[in-house]
Amino acid sequence: MRPMGKGSSNTSDTDAAKTGRALRRLPHLRVPWAVRTVVRFALLMLAVSFLTFLLVGLSPIDPVQANVGQAAYATMSPERRALLAQYWGSDQGVLVRYISWLSHALCGDLGDSLRFNAPVIEVVGERLANSAVLLATSWLLSGVIGCALGVVAGVKRDSVVDRVIRGYCYVLSATPTFWLALLALMVFAVWLGWFPLGFSAPIGSTGDVSMGTRLYHAALPALVLSLTGVANIALHTREKTVDVMGSDYVRFARTRGESTWTCVRRHGLRNLVLPALTLECAQIGEIVGGSILVEQVFSYPGLGQAAVTAGLGGDAPLLVGIALATAALVFVGNLVANLLYGAIDPRMKGVAAHVE
Repeated sequence: MRPMGKGSSNTSDTDAAKTGRALRRLPHLRVPWAVRTVVRFALLMLAVSFLTFLLVGLSPIDPVQANVGQAAYATMSPERRALLAQYWGSDQGVLVRYISWLSHALCGDLGDSLRFNAPVIEVVGERLANSAVLLATSWLLSGVIGCALGVVAGVKRDSVVDRVIRGYCYVLSATPTFWLALLALMVFAVWLGWFPLGFSAPIGSTGDVSMGTRLYHAALPALVLSLTGVANIALHTREKTVDVMGSDYVRFARTRGESTWTCVRRHGLRNLVLPALTLECAQIGEIVGGSILVEQVFSYPGLGQAAVTAGLGGDAPLLVGIALATAALVFVGNLVANLLYGAIDPRMKGVAAHVE
């Protein structure tokens, strides 16, 4: 047997180097971006549904007592109470009810609402259609108004205009949404009579309501709801505008004779829109949460009012359906923001798809 010498060691080192180079030339196995997105969405829906069921199960609200009424529940026999609890599934554990719900949900059945006595999909779809105009209008208004105020305040730094805008944003961010909704209702609906008192259609209307009438009823709630996100976007955009206006390329453009607003339009807007877009899409959840209070004040039959009704009645299937719908809205909003980055700034194309 020949002993291993220096030559055999060099041979093994050469083989190892060749193997390493061959492995480096192999294509990297990467999971497609679409597959990762679908998996994350599925995990999000699973976590939201389980946590909602868990919170409803820990709630002290008895679905039977909440849905039949206090007087009827007091005069009801124990056997009747047990039958209703078995019918609504409140006599079972949270885990058992969740597994039963999940097995039906995977087949497209989200269950029936206890409060509305209708399938959850129909209730959520009808209420989401009513809230769609309200949420979309308030979301767009908060972004446009907040970005415009932030740019003006940043360009007019330390001026009277800047101080007024900042003071307005500070007061607005500290104002409760329900108080602002009550104030707008009293001033613009009761005293001035410019808008209706509430609802999504005139009281007593039984036929089809025109889109103009629906927009008229949703105008004041949308304006109030849009103010919840104006302050954050305006203050954030102001700081970014101050940084952009103090950058080297803007100072160079000013030395070439360009005016302030020309510098903002040509060199600043693209750098300002991306942060504002990120913040705008991130606060979709905040707007959806604020809609619960606004819809209660204006008696607007949307998704937020249905969530309050389901919560007070211990309606777990409807609460899960509403939670899934709102979580999907937030997820889609962040996804749209990532896709719009490449359209606004070509340098960002392909970046979002490779972010783990």
